[in-house]
Amino acid sequence: MVASQLRVVRSPPGLVWRALEAETEVGAVTAFLRPDHRWFVTFEACREDAFGPLLAAVTGNTGSALYSTLDDGDEHALEVLKLNGFSIARRESTFLIPTDPAVSGLRAGAEPDGVVIISGADAYEDQLRLLDDGLRQDVPGADGWKWHPGDFYEETFDSQFDPATYLIAVDTASGAYMSLVRVWNSPGRPRLGLIGTLAPFRRRGLATMLLARAFRVLHERGKPDVTAEIDDTNSASRSLLLRPGAQRIGGSIEVVRQAPVAATAVRQPHRSRPRGGGRRP
Repeated sequence: MVASQLRVVRSPPGLVWRALEAETEVGAVTAFLRPDHRWFVTFEACREDAFGPLLAAVTGNTGSALYSTLDDGDEHALEVLKLNGFSIARRESTFLIPTDPAVSGLRAGAEPDGVVIISGADAYEDQLRLLDDGLRQDVPGADGWKWHPGDFYEETFDSQFDPATYLIAVDTASGAYMSLVRVWNSPGRPRLGLIGTLAPFRRRGLATMLLARAFRVLHERGKPDVTAEIDDTNSASRSLLLRPGAQRIGGSIEVVRQAPVAATAVRQPHRSRPRGGGRRP
């Protein structure tokens, strides 16, 4: 069976396309647009000859480069994606980090002068959103990120939000939000979603202080470790998490398929990822 004999149909609502052979589905792809204006696609039970027609349908709709992620051990999936025009954009490693201060060496001391720590639950939402946007500009693969206010609220304050492990360092004189750590209350193990400090406030130990505070809470709850994903080129974050004893347990690959030069978007009916799709930042 060749690709030209497959029929691709759009499945409303949402951005889902299905490849059919006669009336039998042989593959499906879902697309979502992240706040950094990158289109990501995920595939479901795709026969190898279905990838091309499905990708052509998505590109015809978005007129944009397409990104996808896969496990770094899945060599077959990587080869299939390369054959369909994808190339490696970047790599991430997944780490397991101990929360016990006797193991990590992270001690939750007092705040420095002029700094107060607040919970995300007590933060001004717009100011928190702008802090998140600013921190992401230094995260490989997330430059250009700008949350829509409604999407930010929906993605932040859901069932995985933990006010005790979503912490912000605030400058008491100016009220500026300087640094953030968030650990999601994910199923299985807690997950470190983001840690960072805005450039003007770095080299004051704020990120380490916030990490120690959040990990103390988790340790007291009986959670021995936390997972985190770090871009392999992000030396600052890797250094921060390797110091308390992070161990690599896996990784992922982000791939990109550039849009044809003549491609133009037909319609972009949804600007953010569907609920539950992709990995929480």
